[in-house]
Amino acid sequence: MTDQPSGVSKAFQAFFEQAPKHSRAWMAAVRDLEGASNLDKKTATLAYLAVLAALRMESGVPFHTKLAREAGASRDEVISALLVGLPAAGHGVTQALPAAIQAYDSK
Repeated sequence: MTDQPSGVSKAFQAFFEQAPKHSRAWMAAVRDLEGASNLDKKTATLAYLAVLAALRMESGVPFHTKLAREAGASRDEVISALLVGLPAAGHGVTQALPAAIQAYDSK
């Protein structure tokens, strides 16, 4: 499928492969939401990482960490974004750190 982003989790790959109509609709919504945002790309990717960490959705962290790096986020900014939810979401946000660090450091 041409709309499938590279480097996505196995679950997301299955979504694209097994439900192409749904995945095309999903990606269209994602593009529309990105276009509606008033956040710059770097801020948006860091905020998205914070949400992934708070929801404990570690499988998406490597892909979105790479997007954050490409948008100009430093390694320390990625780590801070993951940990910003620590007071509200608790220690669970730290589960995303290993995947993010590995993804950020792999070029």
